[in-house]
Amino acid sequence: MTSDRPVVVYPPDEEGGRRVRVDGQISGRAYSARDVAAFLQEAGLQDYDEMDVVRSSLIEWRGGGPDAWAR
Repeated sequence: MTSDRPVVVYPPDEEGGRRVRVDGQISGRAYSARDVAAFLQEAGLQDYDEMDVVRSSLIEWRGGGPDAWAR
C-alpha cells in the first residue's frame, strides 16, 4: 500500500453497503467490518481481522465510522 491512508470506506448506500477503495481501486461493497477485512486481506494484509479494521489508521471512514452500515 502506497499512501498514509490508502483505504477509503464510503458512506452507506440505500442497501447498507459501503464502497471500499484500496490503493485507488474500488475493491467492492462491504456490509460489515468483516467484509472490509476481507478486502484488506486480498490486498496483502492477510493478518487483518475485524478488530484491526475498527482500530486501523490506514482507513478513512466517510459518512460514519466502522459501526455505521445503514443509511
